[in-house]
Amino acid sequence: MTTAVLIIDMQAGMADRIAAGRAPVNPAAMDRMAALLASARARGMSVIHVHHDEPDAGSPFRKGLPGAEPMACAAPVAGEAVLWKHRSSAFAGTGLDDRLRRDGIDRLIVAGAVAAFCVTSTVRAASDLGYGVLLPTDALLGFDLPAHDGGRIDAATVQRVTLSLLGADFATLTTVDQLAAEAA
Repeated sequence: MTTAVLIIDMQAGMADRIAAGRAPVNPAAMDRMAALLASARARGMSVIHVHHDEPDAGSPFRKGLPGAEPMACAAPVAGEAVLWKHRSSAFAGTGLDDRLRRDGIDRLIVAGAVAAFCVTSTVRAASDLGYGVLLPTDALLGFDLPAHDGGRIDAATVQRVTLSLLGADFATLTTVDQLAAEAA
């Protein structure tokens, strides 16, 4: 299998959320993301960054605004593709599927933010399109969210349910260290 690393929405707006007091379920995700990228780059793997460009003028994730800039832990380097999306899935309107097929990629390592939203949409779409998906759970950002019936669902519960659903049928759950060990 030919594998690429797909980094989803690791943008300054995520760091801003954390700095403003919204605790992520995995505070080490940024360090794990950096380790994942270092390992992938050392092995010469293809790395593709997908950034969110929110059409809402008030969003910090609007292309050209500081919140849309990549986080330091996931900044693209020369030669790495950067795609911009306007929807949840990295496949919607970005040409990602065409790019992957042209490059002979049939398996993806998907990491980034937010696990229950854009990562989930991307993983499900990738699976539906026939890609094998590896999901390093320690390189995912996740947050709490409002419950449909009031109150909030804590970040740990959201992440547990998200990973349980994705691991049941759409991806193989792993860690950054397990991926590095398999490559050695």
